[in-house]
Amino acid sequence: MSSETAIAQVANYIRESRATVAFTGAGISTPSGIPDFRSPTSGLWENVNPMAVASLFGFRQNPRAFYDWVFPLAQKTLAAQPNAAHLALARLEIVAHLIAVITQNIDMLHQRAGSSQVYELHGHFREATCTHCFTTYPGLPLLEQFLTDSKVPRCPRCGGVIKPNVILYGEQLPLQVLRAAQDVARRADLMVIIGSSLEVAPASDIPIIATRSGAKLVIINLEPTDFDQRADVVIHEDAAVVLPEILHYLESTP
Repeated sequence: MSSETAIAQVANYIRESRATVAFTGAGISTPSGIPDFRSPTSGLWENVNPMAVASLFGFRQNPRAFYDWVFPLAQKTLAAQPNAAHLALARLEIVAHLIAVITQNIDMLHQRAGSSQVYELHGHFREATCTHCFTTYPGLPLLEQFLTDSKVPRCPRCGGVIKPNVILYGEQLPLQVLRAAQDVARRADLMVIIGSSLEVAPASDIPIIATRSGAKLVIINLEPTDFDQRADVVIHEDAAVVLPEILHYLESTP
């Protein structure tokens, strides 16, 4: 199937859908300058042990290692702007029946682009929590302060280390968010996977839930995934190029 044919097919699927759900991973945000976790030379796991710097156990043992590792990600996240793919998804809420975005990303770019129903499976930087007394604080001022003074944030009330509300290895996904995402997946008649390798469970189970409920599956990702053979349409191109083209076709053809 040619790229043009695939784009037309996906646009027609969206037009016919009564409940489209987008499922997004790191690949939708790389055009905004946020690196993914696995790509050679740009992945965030390059030259580090993930279990040492990004696990709950590692954080408790050495929070400084986590903050030193997350420093460049925090810089890029705060500086990033939604790209054309994020904006296209927000537009699809208005011109089609896109009922939700389920994302593995912690960068909050979907909300900044205008998407209103976003389920963040792996948490976000908007809030942070003291690991001792569990007081919750606005996350962005803490990150900005860390970028300024490089000091590990500590709770003003008890002195405990403050952790951003992002999910580390060894932590459970937020149960309420996970269940809501699973419910939305069951309602979907079309799920569009964008920029995800679909390698991280239990988030990767979400498309399975959708297809078992009868949803069509579209995958837009630069690299092949293990789910490609299950999909109705697969497009191996940049989401920031493909999604605006799908939106344009949808809006310009009857």
